[in-house]
Amino acid sequence: MKKAKLDLFMSLSRQKSVQILIFVSILYILLVSFEVPFVFKTVSQELENYNGIGGFLNSQTSFFLESEENLEKKEAPIRPLDVVTVRRLRKNYDSNQHERRIQEITHPLSSLNFDVGNTENSTTTQLQILKSAKEAYFVGEKLWEELKYLSPVAATAAASSKEEACPHSISMAGDEFWGKRGRLMVLPCGLTLGSHITIVGKPRMAHAEHETKISLLKDGQYIMVSQFMMELQGLKTVDGEDPPRILHFNPRLKGDWSGKPVIEQNTCYRTQWGASQRCEGWKSRADEETVDGQVKCEKWIRDEDNHSEETKASWWLNRLIGRTKKVSIDWPFPFVEDKLFVLTLSAALEGYHVNVDGRHVTSFPYRTGFALEDATGLTLNGDIDIHLIVAASLPTSHPSFAPQRYLDMSPIWKAPPLPDRPVDLFIGILSAGNHFAERMAVRKSWMQNRLIKSANVVARFFVALHPRKEVNAELKKEAEFFGDIVVVPYMDHYDLVVLKTVAICEYGVRRVAANYVMKCDDDTFVRVETVLMEANKIPENRSLYIGNINYYHKPLRNGKWAVTYEEWPEEVYPPYANGPGYIVSADIANFIVSGFEKHKLRLFKMEDVSMGLWVEQFNSSRRVEYVHSLKFCQFGCIEDYYTAHYQSPRQMICLWNKLQEQGKPQCCNMR
Repeated sequence: MKKAKLDLFMSLSRQKSVQILIFVSILYILLVSFEVPFVFKTVSQELENYNGIGGFLNSQTSFFLESEENLEKKEAPIRPLDVVTVRRLRKNYDSNQHERRIQEITHPLSSLNFDVGNTENSTTTQLQILKSAKEAYFVGEKLWEELKYLSPVAATAAASSKEEACPHSISMAGDEFWGKRGRLMVLPCGLTLGSHITIVGKPRMAHAEHETKISLLKDGQYIMVSQFMMELQGLKTVDGEDPPRILHFNPRLKGDWSGKPVIEQNTCYRTQWGASQRCEGWKSRADEETVDGQVKCEKWIRDEDNHSEETKASWWLNRLIGRTKKVSIDWPFPFVEDKLFVLTLSAALEGYHVNVDGRHVTSFPYRTGFALEDATGLTLNGDIDIHLIVAASLPTSHPSFAPQRYLDMSPIWKAPPLPDRPVDLFIGILSAGNHFAERMAVRKSWMQNRLIKSANVVARFFVALHPRKEVNAELKKEAEFFGDIVVVPYMDHYDLVVLKTVAICEYGVRRVAANYVMKCDDDTFVRVETVLMEANKIPENRSLYIGNINYYHKPLRNGKWAVTYEEWPEEVYPPYANGPGYIVSADIANFIVSGFEKHKLRLFKMEDVSMGLWVEQFNSSRRVEYVHSLKFCQFGCIEDYYTAHYQSPRQMICLWNKLQEQGKPQCCNMR
């Protein structure tokens, strides 16, 4: 009896459990039926916001590109769970996600009006800049389209396929050389230690020169001139800018202001000439530095007092008062009119050496900013006939576009994510596509400052597209990995640097909400804490403009960098800070961006002068504190600097090491 009751109880229990299970199942199905459409709708909206032209690309102000990785890092603190979900779903949805690491771009410059026909009250110069910008953007957009879907493997293959041949030697007859455009011998892979170039030529007879800067001439006067220029040149960095002069070798047989035959040598780095080295016939002093043990200048004249400094001074004094004496020849000037010569230029450990007809003439130490491989072209111009040029012992591997030699793909050099709060200072660094070494040196030096690592200060490189596709392919990979590059999507051009400055202002005030915006170059070393301290000296409610400020600077009306009266009708520029490093407050930066959007911003081809013009315009309605300091060093480095300009990658690391080890700013005057 008991057993029957137990069986009945168990049967009822099982029936009740089955009913409960069925009820739960039905409830679950109902919940899922209502939840799935909601989930799909939510995810669809997120994907649309993430993939579309929305977000920061849909902003009416953004005209720059940034790596997708960095964008996600910035958005993560706002909606971390949604972003993680979107990442996972998009990874499954897009099988080609590895080819789309940088955000997809359709018209990143569409918010900026480059239609010159609709630009009112614009000067001829401004119209030309806008026209150049429109053309550069069109070319840049096509280049970017080619790179968007380029996988890392394909990018590497593209770079390899474009690599030029590296012959061990090159020879060229005189007729062939003169027939070349620009009278240029291309050295595809530059030079290396031991490389040498031999030139067989003949200086022409002197000719009468009426228009010359060598001597001040009156109407009807002339001087006799015979001189030629040999230059080692580098690759062009941006369109519109002349290639750098790595070595400028200029023998002047006749026509020098001194009235004597001389040899002048120099370099031109970032459009700025260095201090010239003049060999005037006296041998270099015994206490002067040598180059690989060779003197910089050999002698070819002698006087009665054995070339002493006192005699040299007396010679100049006698020349000034009009008393001259004949100078006897110790050995002749190495170049003679209408006489054949054989010149050999060789690259050694410390500098270049020039021998003429088997005898050492001069040596020139390597200057800051250049490496042997940068000398990718030889030019000859002036009063000279060329018979033969031979370049030998050249490098057999191509170094110019191998950024992996410079880039240290270690996570420690990656930029920290953008904070979700305002920052004290934003630093925009102007750079060129092929400046891999410069960017890496900045990452390893002052970008390791604690303020940048903690994201209280944010620094980004601003780079336009390069004419060479393989450079852009490498730049794309670099941007994806380090997350510190903002690509301004137009073809790089010298006259358009001013647009990069506007981009820096926009990023500083609208992307990171910085109190101050700083602009510098990729060869500028910045003492971050010091420049921020200088900015903080001004009360928060005041506008400021800090830098090495030029007052009453007059535009050049003649020469290569001439500015016409149509371009700049005024006799002086407004006060402006030199371009290698200056700071503006956020209200000025916002004024610049707003003015650009409304087409009320006057554009000028000189970036630093443009900033001075904009600040002056802002100053008309609200007072600006102009803070001038020579410690924002324009040329090179000075002790106790705030910024140091024209610093090579090796000097960048040296400056940083000295700051860390010694705790005080000291220059590194190495080559």
